[in-house]
Parts: sequence; C-alpha cells; structure tokens
Amino acid sequence: MEQIINRLALLRKAMKQLGISACIIPGTDPHASEYIAEYWKERQWISGFDGSAGTAVVTLTGAGLWTDSRYFLHAAEQLEGTGMELMKQGLPETLEILPWLATQLKAGEKVGVNPQMFSVNGYSSMKTELKMNDLELVSIDLPAQVWTDRPAIPLVPFYIFDTIFAGKSTTEKLTLVRAEMKKAHADVFVISALDDIAWLFNIRGKDVDYNPVVIAYALVENDKATLFIAPEKVTPETSTYLKEQGVTVQPYLAIYDNLKTITSTKGVLVDGGKLNQGLFESIPAGFAIRNTMSPVFKLKSVKNEVEMAGVRKAMQKDGVALTRFFVWLEENLKTGNLSEMSVSEKLRQFRSEQENFVGESFGTIAGYAAHGAIVHYSATPETDAKLKAENIFLLDSGGQYFDGTTDITRTVALGTPTAQQKTDNTLVLKGHIALATALFPVGTRGTQLDILARKAMWDLGLNYGHGTGHGVGHFLCVHEGPQSIRMDENPTVLQPGMMISNEPGMYRTNEYGIRIENLVHVVPAQKTEFGQFLKFETLTLFPIDQHLINFDLLSNSEIEWLNEYHQRVYVTIAPSLNEYEREWLSNKCNPYVRKN
Repeated sequence: MEQIINRLALLRKAMKQLGISACIIPGTDPHASEYIAEYWKERQWISGFDGSAGTAVVTLTGAGLWTDSRYFLHAAEQLEGTGMELMKQGLPETLEILPWLATQLKAGEKVGVNPQMFSVNGYSSMKTELKMNDLELVSIDLPAQVWTDRPAIPLVPFYIFDTIFAGKSTTEKLTLVRAEMKKAHADVFVISALDDIAWLFNIRGKDVDYNPVVIAYALVENDKATLFIAPEKVTPETSTYLKEQGVTVQPYLAIYDNLKTITSTKGVLVDGGKLNQGLFESIPAGFAIRNTMSPVFKLKSVKNEVEMAGVRKAMQKDGVALTRFFVWLEENLKTGNLSEMSVSEKLRQFRSEQENFVGESFGTIAGYAAHGAIVHYSATPETDAKLKAENIFLLDSGGQYFDGTTDITRTVALGTPTAQQKTDNTLVLKGHIALATALFPVGTRGTQLDILARKAMWDLGLNYGHGTGHGVGHFLCVHEGPQSIRMDENPTVLQPGMMISNEPGMYRTNEYGIRIENLVHVVPAQKTEFGQFLKFETLTLFPIDQHLINFDLLSNSEIEWLNEYHQRVYVTIAPSLNEYEREWLSNKCNPYVRKN
C-alpha cells in the first residue's frame, strides 16, 4: 500500500516537471500481446493490481483503475488504501477513461501516454476524442522515468520450430507474405505481433507465460527480411538457420533507426490494430501508409495439412491425459482433499507425461459450484475451493504440444445433478451440437452462425455473455484471430483450414457454471448448384458427461451426433490406454438408446 503511494508520488513529480496533467497506463506491451513479460507490467507496478485486464489513469490530484466485472472484488482488495479509486467498467454510473478525463482536466492540458503501449489505431482514436475536449495527447514514456528497478527483458535463447511440425519453411512463408504486400502496393512491411513473427520465421521461445513466442520485431521488404532481437537470444544454430532462410538479424531496438532510414517507392504496410504508435512515429513523414490487417495474421489462421495432422495428434494425446486425470479425480474425490488448485496441477502433470508436451496453453479455469459461474475464474490460495461429491465442476484447460495447441472445457457432475442443472446443461449441449453440425456457404462469417449456439437458450429467455468461438493457433496463442464466432460483428469469413472453438455456456450466479467446449476445423462439405458449402470437423477427443443430460430434450439427430462423437472418442483414444482406463472410457462413451 505504502509502496504504491510512493510510486504515485514519484510519477506525479515527473508529470509536474514535464507539464503533463494526466497519464494513462494500460496493461499491455509494445507487441499487443495477451500475456506480457514482467518488464512491461507498468500498470501493475503503478497500481498493485495484477489482473489481466485493466488500465490505470493518474492525474496530479487523483487516480483510478478501470477494469471489468471479473475483477471487481480482486481489484478492490488490491487497491485498498493506495489512493487509487476502482472504476467499475460496464456499470451505468462509471464514465469511461476519456470522458472522465474531460471532467477532471482543464482545456489545453496535456495527457501523456507511452506510445509503445498503444496501437496506431487506438492512439489515433484517443487523440481525436481528447482534442474534441480541448485536451492534448502527448507521446511520453513517464513510467520509464520513475520505474528504475524494473525487471530485465527476457534473454532466454529461442529455438527453431522444425518444418516437420510447421509444414512450410520460412522462405516459403516469406514468398506468400511478399505476394500479399504486392497486392497492397507496399514494399516494406513492419511486424510487431509476437505470434506473427514466431509463425513467419518458424521460431518459438519462452519469453511469456503460455504462448511460446519470442520478443522481437521484424521488417519484410521485397529483397530482404530482418529480425530485430536481443543478440543474447541468438545461438550459433539459430543464427545459421536464419541465414539459410535469407533472414538478417539486428538488435531488438535497432528497428527504430531502420525505420527512420527506409526508402520506399510504393508504401509501408502496417497493421494499425497491432503496430504500436512508438514504432509508427519512426516512419518518415510523407510515405504512403497502407494500414490494413497483417497478411501474416490472415495466412497463419488457415492451417496447412501438416499443421492439422499435428493438431489431431495433440488432441489424441490430450484425450489420453484427460482420461487419466478424470479417472484419478473420481478415485480421489471422496477423500475430501482435492481442491481447485490441486486438481489443476494434477491435470498439468498428466499432460506433461505426453510426448512433445511443452506447457499449458493458458491458466486452467477450475470452477467448482458457484466458482464455475465466474467465466474467467482463476483460483487463488484465498478462493481455492474444496471439491465435494456434490454439485458440478467446470474445467477449462489446454496444452501446448509441438504438434499443436489444445483448449477444452468439460462440465461434470460430482454428485447427483438437479433437474435444473441437467436442463441447463442440455440446452448448452443442444447449442454445441447445432454449431458442430452446421452446413454453411462459402463467405459465411462467424457472426452469422452464432445464433445456432444460442437458439435453444434464447427460446427460454436465457443467454451467455461471452463469445461462442475464438480462433486457435498452431503451437502458438490459444486465442488467435482474425476469425471468431460471436454476436459482435466480425467481417472475417470462415475459410477451410481455420481452427476455432465451439463453446456455448450457461452461468447461474452464486450457483454453478456450465460450458461445453471442443475445437473444430473448417472443411469443405459439398458443392451444389447454389455453390460450395463448408462444415466443421470436431477435433477435440473426450466424452461429454451424460449424467448431466436430459435426453428427453434432445432430438434423435442430436442423440445420433452424441453417440457418433463418443464412438470416435473411444476408438481413437482407447489404444493408448491400459485396460482399466479403457473400461472407464467405454462406460463414459456408451451410446444412448432412446426407449420407445
């Protein structure tokens, strides 16, 4: 508490000296990453709040922390006594940051931000809105002037992601990218997103939690490609590899000077939704800027045959690990010693026994009873609930394998489920099956399919607040665009090769949560006189708890889908299990036969 008060005082002193009246500090990094290295956790340093979503704002006389409902309780505890007010986003009485600043500052005053922490598009929008209120946006890294003992940027060497897993070499991918650059009339492409860089150069690393990415920047030009990375991270092996792929290596921050000296006849391609404003400001004035979606972003969303073959292997291994985990869970539940955190660690242990396992793809969400109703719940020592042989348990987890990335949610009954729990779960299942069995024409967007997952719930006045599906990377980020399935409009059409989640849910506050999530793959279905149609191939391999299903609410075709899915799960996973585990899985995958 006192530490935060002192840090705020130091920041305000620097602000006064530089004529800055307010400072906005988001919880991001210069690469628009979901998970960030300790070096860039400026918001956490200034506020003490360590949640994944939130922005701190400091004025000369006050301070606030904006975050969403997932973190209201957590943030309130961490901010208590710091002098920083919790601003609850989404509530009618809470002003958003820029309107709030308009009430706090006088015309002509300056708002400072570290331009590396904001995208080009975000910075431009912010500048325009502040200007309408006679406030000036200034690019200035204030935290750097007062955070003197910040951790170092990770310097762990990266490694090569072999083409036996990647399917395409870096030179092949560069050819594809340059073709897209030509279409955009650009001969320089600036890349800052870490997963884009990892995919393009076939490299992986350990610089942040969960995502096997490498902290770097890159420039792709018509005749050369440059990777900007700390020299300490390059080994003789990776240096040789990059040279063979036609890639030049320069120090991480050398990209700023390189941008200032570029010569271009056509234009500079940037993804304004990802590229940070600090880099953008280094591009000489007068160049034609092509602000469009990163070609790499689009290319890597469509998986090649080698990548998909790997994903199927990863799903099989994940299914084996989950089978062994749930066998263990059932055997040990009655001891009364299992908790949300302990079972999460045990699941990680079972996954780690699988070949080519690297780590978890995100922090496991293990929500028992009421905790399952908190969509992005994360157990802590203070909230770590004991599991009992009653109520239901939601487990959302995933693994990173060289073969691919997994993400699965299962909700299981630990005791005898109530009629309401079975009804809710069955409505979720109906939505899941409706999406899994969808047939749709080429050109369809995820937004157009979202209703399929919600229809059974909407018919009864029920709904869930999160998206239905997010894209998934190949041994990269578990949350990957540009495709999605959600109510919000997204112009990206679903293409063969895209991998995406199918995860409708149902949440009753203070009671329980339900979510059924499989990963699916867009594949061609059939061609008719009305054009080419697509469908989803379900990739995830683990049974859905039949104890939580009211089969009277399922149609014959829905039961047929469930039985066929369970048959495929058993046939695929069983050969990798011992006799006891096979018997357990067989019982979970028993086909349901409707009685006349």
